[in-house]
Amino acid sequence: MKKLYATIGLFLATLLSAQVPQAFSYQTIAFNASGAPIANGNVALRISILENSATGTVLYTETHTKTTNAKGLVNLNIGQGTATTGTFAGINWGTNTKFVKVEMDPAGGSNYTNVGVNQLMTVPYAQVSKTVVTGAGQGITLVSPNGTNYTLNVDDAGNLNLPQSSSGSSSLPLNLYLYGSYNSFNPSGAELLRVVNSWKQGYKYFPANTQLKFIAAQNASAQVYGSDTNNLIIPNGNSYTASSNGFYSIKVFNSTIWGSVAMYSATLENFTPQIDFIGSGPSSMTPLTYNVATNKFSTQVYGVTSNSPTFVITLNQEELGDNLNDGNFDIDGAPIMIPNTTTTPKNYKIEFNVNFDGTGTYTITQI
Repeated sequence: MKKLYATIGLFLATLLSAQVPQAFSYQTIAFNASGAPIANGNVALRISILENSATGTVLYTETHTKTTNAKGLVNLNIGQGTATTGTFAGINWGTNTKFVKVEMDPAGGSNYTNVGVNQLMTVPYAQVSKTVVTGAGQGITLVSPNGTNYTLNVDDAGNLNLPQSSSGSSSLPLNLYLYGSYNSFNPSGAELLRVVNSWKQGYKYFPANTQLKFIAAQNASAQVYGSDTNNLIIPNGNSYTASSNGFYSIKVFNSTIWGSVAMYSATLENFTPQIDFIGSGPSSMTPLTYNVATNKFSTQVYGVTSNSPTFVITLNQEELGDNLNDGNFDIDGAPIMIPNTTTTPKNYKIEFNVNFDGTGTYTITQI
């Protein structure tokens, strides 16, 4: 069996353009069983980038076929081989320790032998600078000497949020969008949560087991947020789950404060809106039902008179009214008028929809 010996050399080149080189240099020498270099021979190499340790997660793997020089030396660029696992551009060089694993087949085939794993003591600076330029809403992760991750964020006004520990805490962007398995986690179809006082709010119907996450912008490069084991919102966390079919209130809020660190949570509450009459109310009302196909709630009310001509729609902590009496909801708007009421009791059908942002329309039809 041939004896292999590998030495690693990393050469960092000065950037000559705005585009970051997607590679860095590597050298190795292959020896035969007698200890002589394999001169002018074809060898195959498999290079892997590992996370955290010499046996850590494989982030990226590529293969090369190269010809050694007269002294058995091989030169190649890691990042420009044939990728078999992951993408070189997808490696986040700015977080965690990285290791390079080298495997070789001196015969040029695919019978690879591990010739060594070496820690990258200095990450190629061009790759680090590339990861610092993040997507919309995505902060910069800083790692303390004890290994704690901290995230530095900026809001839409250019104000920096000082780093907070990413262990159970998060500096959320002002704009936060919801998306999930209901739209194939398509960022362009993510829906903006409305800012309400100290929380962010949305309303939507979900089938059972719908998986949901939050994203900082409607593009694939934006920071994604999910849940940790304590139901706190963290970058790249697990999906939230709508446990049953129903119309949901989605709420993101500051759940507690430990010292100066804000802890954010999300709740998914399956609920049914209520119709609350001002005054004595109708003599009876059918249960409010929801039609998935039309996205509309409906009910029938009986015995309405001029003593109870107005109502509001209650959504958990918010009420919907109509300031212009034009059939469009206004959040915290004026009570909605029922038309043509008299002292003689009449019956009506009330039908309405509620959009994700709390807007919507309604109709009132005498029956």
